[in-house]
Amino acid sequence: MDTVVPAAQRSDSSPCPDGDDLAFNVFARDCPSRVTLEHVTGRWGALTLGALRDGSVRFNELRRRVDGVSEKMLSQTLHALERDGLVHRDAQPTNPPRVDYSLTPLGRRVAERLLALITCVEGAMDEVLESRTRYDAAREA
Repeated sequence: MDTVVPAAQRSDSSPCPDGDDLAFNVFARDCPSRVTLEHVTGRWGALTLGALRDGSVRFNELRRRVDGVSEKMLSQTLHALERDGLVHRDAQPTNPPRVDYSLTPLGRRVAERLLALITCVEGAMDEVLESRTRYDAAREA
């Protein structure tokens, strides 16, 4: 397994937007940041983080917001995001148990960036659909 080398010691280091060197390299096979990136950018991770942007939500409400996700996949996604420090799980000792999920400060920062990407993609869908039509037509010819 490769050792993660601080950016200051790497030849391929790239600066953060604020000028600080990154301590991890997502392009390195064994870098732990790659796993977190997968959790954040996977279909259910991105949608879950986006759905939590408005505040604390109970599991079933979150499942309704993230249309199409199974209970099992949402549970796995929430566990991964909680482990990465992006989601906070608040279990209340009531009967029946009440569990609320919300974004941590880190989760809010990540969700803001994801939502900017989501807005960009949604705003470009006319162009995307036109491109798909041209591509498909060229392949059928």
